[in-house]
Amino acid sequence: MAVVPSREARRLTVTGVVQGVGFRPFVHRLAGRFGLAGWVRNVAGTVEIRLEGATASLDRFEQLLRDEAPPVARIDEVQSVAVDAAGVDGFDIAESEDADTLRPVPPDVATCEQCERELLDRENRRYRHPFITCTDCGPRYTIIDDLPYDRARTSMKAFAPCARCAAEYAASGDRRFHAETLACPDCGPRVWFEGAAGEGRANGEQAILLAATALHMGAVVGVRGLGGFHLAVDATNDAAVRRLRSRKHRDAKPFAVMVRTLDEARALARVSDREAAVLTSRARPILLLRPRADAPLASALAPGLDRVGVMLAYTPLHHLLLKSADRSLVMTSGNLGDEPIAIGLDEARTRLRSLVDAFLLHDRDIVSRCDDSVVRIAGAHDILLRRARGYAPVPVALPVRSPHPLIAVGPHLKNTFTLVRDGQAFVSPHIGDLDGLEAMEHWRQSYDRYRALFRVEPAVAVRDLHPGYLSTRIADELGLARIMTVQHHHAHIAAVAAEHGVTTPVVGLAFDGTGYGDDGNVWGAEVLVCDLSGYRRAAQLRYVALPGGDLAARELWRVAVGYEALAGWQSPAFALAYYGVPLSLRTGVQLQVTQGVNAPRASSMGRLFDAAAAVLGVRRHASFEGQAAMELEALAGDMHAAPLPFPIYEEAGRLQLDPVPLLTALGEGRRHGVDVGLLAARFHESVVETSVDVARLVAASVGLDTVVLAGGSFQNARLLTRITRRLEESHLHVLTAEQLGPNDGAISYGQAAVAAWKLSRGD
Repeated sequence: MAVVPSREARRLTVTGVVQGVGFRPFVHRLAGRFGLAGWVRNVAGTVEIRLEGATASLDRFEQLLRDEAPPVARIDEVQSVAVDAAGVDGFDIAESEDADTLRPVPPDVATCEQCERELLDRENRRYRHPFITCTDCGPRYTIIDDLPYDRARTSMKAFAPCARCAAEYAASGDRRFHAETLACPDCGPRVWFEGAAGEGRANGEQAILLAATALHMGAVVGVRGLGGFHLAVDATNDAAVRRLRSRKHRDAKPFAVMVRTLDEARALARVSDREAAVLTSRARPILLLRPRADAPLASALAPGLDRVGVMLAYTPLHHLLLKSADRSLVMTSGNLGDEPIAIGLDEARTRLRSLVDAFLLHDRDIVSRCDDSVVRIAGAHDILLRRARGYAPVPVALPVRSPHPLIAVGPHLKNTFTLVRDGQAFVSPHIGDLDGLEAMEHWRQSYDRYRALFRVEPAVAVRDLHPGYLSTRIADELGLARIMTVQHHHAHIAAVAAEHGVTTPVVGLAFDGTGYGDDGNVWGAEVLVCDLSGYRRAAQLRYVALPGGDLAARELWRVAVGYEALAGWQSPAFALAYYGVPLSLRTGVQLQVTQGVNAPRASSMGRLFDAAAAVLGVRRHASFEGQAAMELEALAGDMHAAPLPFPIYEEAGRLQLDPVPLLTALGEGRRHGVDVGLLAARFHESVVETSVDVARLVAASVGLDTVVLAGGSFQNARLLTRITRRLEESHLHVLTAEQLGPNDGAISYGQAAVAAWKLSRGD
């Protein structure tokens, strides 16, 4: 007599990024494979599954639920409880429900290989349809109005599926089974082309061909993309790129290039296997690559730099435009200066009209702004320079649960904010510098959007120490009962430690351009002994006067004046820094330093790079933040070099790093005809050597073996890789930024981690 397998029932609750990633169709197929009955449904930001069947089949289902989950999904936890069997047959996708639970939202996902093949298949009914998607790809965060994730809660609700699409949606064996973004030429969004003033409209295929023709002719075309508008020009046309620079008022900051395939990227730049994996990932970020000497790219793309930003097409519309244009295209943010990227049709026609010659538009609304992400590879490290499309808004875990929901408003530059509920931190996409009313409005709109989407009503605000930052003003205006403050560089170290789950004390090297110190001075080259509860400043770069304050970050020769004052006036080593600067202006700035008028003291690594660039005659004026440091890194390349003098001494119980001998040696070397590239390499090696020495000294003095590297200066691949290697050779454990970047984009998460830790302990 046959043995009948025992039948039992279980209810599973799956948390993580499990909506908008094809998870319910996957569960449906998996249940069918094992002959299990029941249902699956979205509940707020989670997925609930009810199963009935043989015990062995249920066990196997739970194992494969994790092992075979959709590639875009991220399962954080699966709770499984036994329930009474109801004797049901079949397996259904049940209607979604809402609930007050954590609500992770999936990021936007690049067009998958199958959809790309169909897009270019003449026999497929979606041939050259600019909005082809399936359960594995397409827009998510940028079109979601609310959770749980269903078409009715996205901007796709404006497009009713045709009969054939509806049939695919209902067919369990179809790749578009329960694909909320599915569409076709009969029922999906539409694309059209129009002039800058709205004239000459053309639709569909003709629109894409006209846009490609305009790009061939050197025009600037505003392209409505996934998370906002791009400004597109022919990347091989130097005159067109320079025209775009003139219109956008962007003198030298590099532009990114988009190509359609990995082979096309390899024709422009050297691409390692690791870089290829990042380029072709579902996030499709801009990746900084070394261009080939014979690459057909305009010289005005990235002047003075040894890297070019390259990304692969990530929407069907991009694929079609690039295929029609048959060349690489500049794709830069659709904005003027530091304004937010445009997303709406009327907004773009108003704000971008003076920048473009024509528009390529579509009628699928963009609910949330989201810029392109930017990544670079440094040895074993993937450095997130800008975390946005493809990465945000995936939450980042905190090492401690916050007893109160909170909002960390972030820094002034490269702003992001972070909403916290329990142990999850929802870090916003890149917002940018908080300069002007447009940026403030962008911040508030993004905050309102996050607050509604994730249903977090903060009780506590967390801000920087600086009293004059616009982010400080934002925190004050939120009207919350409590405001906490976190020092900028403490937040940098806390961000890296917290993402690694580390709450014990560490030695932190926080190197960047500027941050408000607790002594009222400008900090930026700090060695802290800290944990999430607090910090002690164990070492710093020697203070220097910055005549003109913030102006010194743009007029780099002013920083050289400050250091010359420490070296002794009339030092010939500093002469090259002032080439072309009127003597009367230089004399006035020297007077500022000697009299201490509008000359704040700074210990900034960013300003040290600026001074080195000026002393070497590489750059005396900067048109964007970090320009001089990027050029010095490009000049240094991978050249082997010996360090120059960069002494460490103790003063008032704190170690001081004195860069004056280093700058003097650089200037003297330049005066005697030493190659500027070699001097740039020697400068880098000097910073590496002294950073490693001071980290070892501090670690030994306090008995710690973990060193955290954080701050914008660690976007420099040479510094990051060499300091990491040297510290590890000294048997120190090194933590670097992984889920978030090392720069100010991670500050809000660091603020949140410190606040959550203190609140959890009743502070």
